[in-house]
Amino acid sequence: MTLLLEQATAVATITLNRPDVLNALNAEMFDDLEQAFTTLAADPAIRAIILTGSGPRAFAAGADIRGLVSTDAISGLAVSQRGQQVFSQIENCGKPTIAAINGVALGGGCELALACHIRLASETARLGLPEVKLGLIPGYGGTQRLTRLIGRGHALRMMLTATILDAPEALRLGLVEELLPAADLLPRVQQLAATIASLSPLAATGILESVTRGESLPLNEALAIEAEIFGRLCGTADKHEGLTAFLEKRTPTWTGH
Repeated sequence: MTLLLEQATAVATITLNRPDVLNALNAEMFDDLEQAFTTLAADPAIRAIILTGSGPRAFAAGADIRGLVSTDAISGLAVSQRGQQVFSQIENCGKPTIAAINGVALGGGCELALACHIRLASETARLGLPEVKLGLIPGYGGTQRLTRLIGRGHALRMMLTATILDAPEALRLGLVEELLPAADLLPRVQQLAATIASLSPLAATGILESVTRGESLPLNEALAIEAEIFGRLCGTADKHEGLTAFLEKRTPTWTGH
């Protein structure tokens, strides 16, 4: 296994576990990520997911370059499509997923972080999509997700110049949401995940669905999606429990139904 999987109460932690190659992504890791997120997405007890890298140096240094050397136009297309498929699965898994970026996140590693819903980073983290140096473009969704996240101009400058951002610049551009000392990163991410996991799981899934489906649509179409999900939640037991608990001034007990 290229991953370590731990579960504590309602939070699962996936750790990329190839520290000898800075957690570089290879075909086996894509298979393991696919299996892990398939399992966690189907488990109603899991309400938030943390994704991080093993060792002090890297979240994920990128794709395994040796595996790309022999690719041609046909096999290269398949490599890109495979990465896109797994990262889209993460983005659409229905469970809030937080990247704890504990070191370098370059190329495919940065694209993996972009597929997560929230990104927190250590103060020593460095992020970039430098594929242009290899005669390539980001192929696992980076050209699209980065542009949507930080804007066209910043994204193009970053990719066209192979710029590697330090952590403060990544925060300034909105690529990450928080910076923390390395020793505080995982505890803070665990705290954030626990907060999310304590709230309505159906509503959390609905928020992710509304944002993901609507963000590239015209506003009126996106608002229709929001209304559809709002209405759907109004018919759930969790909505009844949430409102009743609020009126009775008690903590709700969520069932996910």
